[in-house]
Amino acid sequence: MTTVTEVRAPLRPVRQDPAERRQALYHLASPVSVLTVGSEERLHGTTASTVTLVSREPLLVGVVLRAGSSFARLAAAEGRYAVNVLGGDQAGLARHFADSGRPDGSRQFAGLTWTADPYAHAPLIAGALAHYTCRFHSVHPAGDSELLLGHVVRARTGDGLPLFSYAGGLFAGSLHPAKEAAAS
Repeated sequence: MTTVTEVRAPLRPVRQDPAERRQALYHLASPVSVLTVGSEERLHGTTASTVTLVSREPLLVGVVLRAGSSFARLAAAEGRYAVNVLGGDQAGLARHFADSGRPDGSRQFAGLTWTADPYAHAPLIAGALAHYTCRFHSVHPAGDSELLLGHVVRARTGDGLPLFSYAGGLFAGSLHPAKEAAAS
């Protein structure tokens, strides 16, 4: 067996204004979700705008959270959690669960319609476009963030239009199929 080793020149730093790079990255549209974790002692929710399919077999979703996230700690301790993919009319929920000044525990769910998932015991928020019930898989440091991986054990879908995070704002609207470009 032959091993090929590639010799690379040292990487040079890229010169670009960091604010310009961040501004460009705000143009990644992503659906907005509220993650929930539950136990008899404590309920907790948080907004996430980066939830993605990581693997089809096993079925894993990934969520990017800030480093030191209390949600990741609680999800690891409970061993399970839920992802509520929000509909276009749920921007207020996204803002509520993103607010660090919201009440703690079950009080942050006061006034909301939800049911406890039978497996995760986490709140499933009424009106969400989809619910994913996850078994905790792992959490990995990634720069100034953490990547939480969950094994999807149950998924349900609803009807409606999605809520998106784009260019620093929340957007709802109809989805239109992209037009195919004419061949030259």
